[in-house]
Amino acid sequence: MKKIKISSNNILLLITVALFVVMYGAGCIVYASKGFTHLQTFLNVLINNAGLICVAAGTTCVMLTGGIDISVGSLVAMDCMILAVGIEQKGMSSITLMILILAIGLVFGLAQGYLIAYLQIQPFIATMAGMFFARGMTAVICTEQVSIVSDAFFVGISNAKINIPFGIGAYMNKKGILQIPYVRPTVIVALLVVVLIYLMLKYTKFGRSIYAVGGNQMSATLMGLNVAKTKMLTYVLASFLCSIGGICYCLNTMCGTTTQAGGYEMDAISSAVIGGTLLTGGVGNVVGTLFGVLINGTISALVKSNGKLNSSWPNIITAVLLCFFIVLQAIFAKIKEAKKA
Repeated sequence: MKKIKISSNNILLLITVALFVVMYGAGCIVYASKGFTHLQTFLNVLINNAGLICVAAGTTCVMLTGGIDISVGSLVAMDCMILAVGIEQKGMSSITLMILILAIGLVFGLAQGYLIAYLQIQPFIATMAGMFFARGMTAVICTEQVSIVSDAFFVGISNAKINIPFGIGAYMNKKGILQIPYVRPTVIVALLVVVLIYLMLKYTKFGRSIYAVGGNQMSATLMGLNVAKTKMLTYVLASFLCSIGGICYCLNTMCGTTTQAGGYEMDAISSAVIGGTLLTGGVGNVVGTLFGVLINGTISALVKSNGKLNSSWPNIITAVLLCFFIVLQAIFAKIKEAKKA
C-alpha cells in the first residue's frame, strides 16, 4: 500500500480546522440557551464576515509571494464612501458604481504592484502609502456618514435572503414563529471567491508561479518565471478582490464613513496566518484562510453571546492565537531544516 505523507502545511491546516470545531463546539455547549446551536448563528458569522473573506483571500495571495498589503482596510472604506456618496448625493446607478469600484481596485493594485515589483520598493512602505492615500481620499469624498437608502437595487441585494433548502436547521423562535436559516448574496460571492482562488492557486500556471516566487525568488528566476510580473499581477488580483470585499462590506453596513474597516488589514493578515500562511511566503492555502476568518468571527460571536466581556477581548484572543500559530510555523520550519541537514 502507498503511504500517505502528511506535510507540515497540512498539519497546520488540520490544527486550524480542529481549533474552529472545538471553539464553535464549546460555544454550542456553553451558550446553547442563547441560540448558539442554531444553524443561523453560524450563517451569521459568514454573513458578517463575507467582505473579510474576499479581502483575506487576496491578502493570502500577496503573502504567498512573501509580500504584505496593509492598504486593504482603507481601500474598503473608500469603496464604501464612493458607493454611498455616488448613490445618495450624485444619484448614480449602483451597478455603474460597483463597476467603477472594481476598476479602481485594478488600477490601485496595478500602481502598488508596479512600485513593489519593478521599482523594488518594500511592500510595507508601498502599501502604507496606498493606505494613507485611500483613507485620505475617503475623507476628501465626504467627511460625514452617508447611509444608503434610496437605491432600490442596492437595498434589495442587501436585504435579500437565500433560504437554506429543505428547511435544514429550521427552528421555532420564542414567539412560536418558524425561522428558516438563510444567507445573504454576499456569502455566495465570498464562497465563490474562495473556490476560484483555491482552483487558481492549485491548478493554474499563475497560481504555481505565486508559490514559486514566495518559496525562493532566485530559484523561480532560474526556472524562467517572470518574478516581477507575477508579483505585480498578484497585487492587482488582491486589490480587485479587496474591491469585491468592499462592495460586500457596504452591502452589510449600508453606509459610508471615514472610519469604516479600521484594522481590516490586520484582520485579513491574522486570518491568513491562523489559516497556515507563512509570513515569509511560499506556504499557505486559501481554505485555511477561510477557517481563520471563521475563527475570528466565532471569537466575536462568543464574546457577544457572553454579554459581560469587554469588547476588546476578541483582539486579545486573536493576538494569542496569532502568536501560537507563528510559533508553530517556526517549529515546523526548524524541523524541516533539520530533516534536510
